[in-house]
Amino acid sequence: MIKIRHITLIAGARPNFMKISPIIHAIKKARLSGVELEYRLVHTGQHYDQKMSETFFEELNIPKPDANLGAGGGSQAEQTAAIMIAFEKDLISNPTDLVLVVGDVTSTLACSIVAKKLNTKVAHIEAGIRSLDTTMPEEINRMVTDSITDYFFTTTENASNNLRKAGIPDSRIFFVGNVMIDTLIANRHRFIKPEIFDKLGLQKRRFIVMTMHRPANVDETDKLSAFIHAITENVNNLPVVFPIHPRTANILKESGIIVPNLFVIEPLGYLEFNFLVENSLAVITDSGGITEETTVMGIPCLTLRDNTERPETIEVGTNMLVGTNPENIKPALSLLFSNKWKAGKIPELWDGNSAERIVEHLIDILN
Repeated sequence: MIKIRHITLIAGARPNFMKISPIIHAIKKARLSGVELEYRLVHTGQHYDQKMSETFFEELNIPKPDANLGAGGGSQAEQTAAIMIAFEKDLISNPTDLVLVVGDVTSTLACSIVAKKLNTKVAHIEAGIRSLDTTMPEEINRMVTDSITDYFFTTTENASNNLRKAGIPDSRIFFVGNVMIDTLIANRHRFIKPEIFDKLGLQKRRFIVMTMHRPANVDETDKLSAFIHAITENVNNLPVVFPIHPRTANILKESGIIVPNLFVIEPLGYLEFNFLVENSLAVITDSGGITEETTVMGIPCLTLRDNTERPETIEVGTNMLVGTNPENIKPALSLLFSNKWKAGKIPELWDGNSAERIVEHLIDILN
């Protein structure tokens, strides 16, 4: 009798779907070759916006989730508890051979704990990455998830080494590359020019893209103002395009900051946002995932953080850690405008085939 393997895929926030999408496509490809592998997609509802979610599923060709737990909102603790309660019921009703979690959001942590307490194996994609900054909720999520994970899929050898130092045996560590880059490579030819591009009269390599969302950077109006002025005053009058999160938009509005070359716009879909990034002169961000995408696209990236869990984007790629002091921005931009920015290379195994490697390992694990 043929053994049918069952995997439950967990996603809770938009970046999770960028990582889950290639996994789903790789599973479908494996099934075409005769592999009996079933999956169930669970959206915890941690981040949910009807408009953005609908377009996101369409853009990345992801099937609608088999379940949406609707566990968004509330504090970190309330959200973790809501996800755990809802997923426990879901997993009991829908047993599986393996729960696969991605990244470092609250859903990753919460669903890993539930799975382990129900004696279900857990696999973690993007395991082993570390910022060593425990003031970041994501770092806590990464550390706790990896402490109870059974199978670890890593983006770099550096991440694999972090796990080895923690006592994880090589037999449970799989260096597979970066599934975020799978999604980028698969969709790069489909990037869409947003309406705002022509509306603002943007020209290729003649504008800057900025994203900021971390509370430490945006919650204090004085610091947010200092960042914005340091950026806009040192970009040689180039437009700075700022797709803004609604929460940050409210803080910016309350601050009364108005700068002629700062253009605040609504959040964009994946294909439109990456069109902007690919055509920009540089990106200024406090995001982790964007530093990976800019590295592969060869776009200079200035990261407004004091640490990063993705050191390869600095050691190999196009990223520079500018820090959280606005005074560091001017010299970094001077380097950019003097054409002295490093060229950067693409890290090992960031080749668009990570998901296929993951599914091959999963098939072996579940045999």
